[in-house]
Amino acid sequence: MKITRDSRIGVVGAGAMGSGIAQVAATYGHEVILHDTSSDSLERATKGIGTSLARFVEKGRITADEAARIEKRVQTVGGDGSDSSALDAFAECALIIEAVIENLEAKQDLFSRLESFLVEPAILATNTSSLSVTAIARACAQPERVIGIHFFNPPTVLPLVEIVPGYVTSADATAAAREIINAWGKTTVLALDTPGFIVNRIARPFYGEALRIYEEGIASMATIDWAMRDIGGFKMGPFELMDFIGNDVNFAATKAVYEGTFNDPRYKPTITQQRLFEAGFLGKKTGRGYYDYREGAEQPEPDRDEELGTEIFSRILAMLINEAADAVLFRIATPRDVDLAMTRGVNYPKGLLAWGEELGLHTVLARLEALYNNYGEDRYRPSALLKRMVSERKSFFAD
Repeated sequence: MKITRDSRIGVVGAGAMGSGIAQVAATYGHEVILHDTSSDSLERATKGIGTSLARFVEKGRITADEAARIEKRVQTVGGDGSDSSALDAFAECALIIEAVIENLEAKQDLFSRLESFLVEPAILATNTSSLSVTAIARACAQPERVIGIHFFNPPTVLPLVEIVPGYVTSADATAAAREIINAWGKTTVLALDTPGFIVNRIARPFYGEALRIYEEGIASMATIDWAMRDIGGFKMGPFELMDFIGNDVNFAATKAVYEGTFNDPRYKPTITQQRLFEAGFLGKKTGRGYYDYREGAEQPEPDRDEELGTEIFSRILAMLINEAADAVLFRIATPRDVDLAMTRGVNYPKGLLAWGEELGLHTVLARLEALYNNYGEDRYRPSALLKRMVSERKSFFAD
């Protein structure tokens, strides 16, 4: 199940993710087949790849000749009026990555049809960020060759890729997938097939606890964002980041993790998220979100109270570290991969587990216990692993 530079790669779905993945694969040297049922999507993808490569040329990362060769390696198929027979273009592919709509039935149907065209032992990969890889693989006669390969947007820029074996994915498929994605210059981490995998699960308190602090009237959105940026060192505050991502996307991710964990209160969505979504305030792309981006709109000023800002930052950080500890407890990922995922996938200033040890795990635990005692809600329960680490004076990174 070895995948080499000479292997052909297939990508299904020519949106921002699919076209980006196609560009990454072609840059490494693969011949790439990019499929979509929409001619407009394929045309936009082709133009987008050209624009992206032109920027790389301007920045001196590649030459104009290299850009031309990369573009030539991407062949588009499908388009309006195409039927399932267009998928036979993938027959000789060693790896196919789908990046279509986040709908389980749609992905299962696609994988079932793709499988009938493939030459063994090709790997079928899903770029899903929220669905079960195991459930997608269930549609296949050979589920052992189905795996999650989750890129982050934009794939051409962000280095992290989560490798997610399903319940029956073979060790060979997992090793081959990780090896080739590493060869593409990406940083891979291995994640258990659980809701949100590593990044989308652990990051939930960054948004959820910020919303809770706002809804309680403790601080304004602008103040919370200021605290996380200027005191915490994050590149963006939670509200401006949600507006950048898109509130529809962030809300959907929150609901997926909440429902996927059988309504664990730690991931419960908020009324504020629901109302903004209902109002169509989706963030920068619609001109309004948590902030108003329309021309002439004035942006609110934060309350630069250092004591308040430190309390906000400490509270959110404690919740994030607790989530990271639980990810290790439930074997979602190793401590190394947890910290690597959060620094390389969402640009956190430090790995959360290393950050916790720098602060003192006993200090983090004390903050969580204070929150739990104050609210009496299961959402603030300290991780059993965190309590054990403090009790036994252990380190996540001990030799």
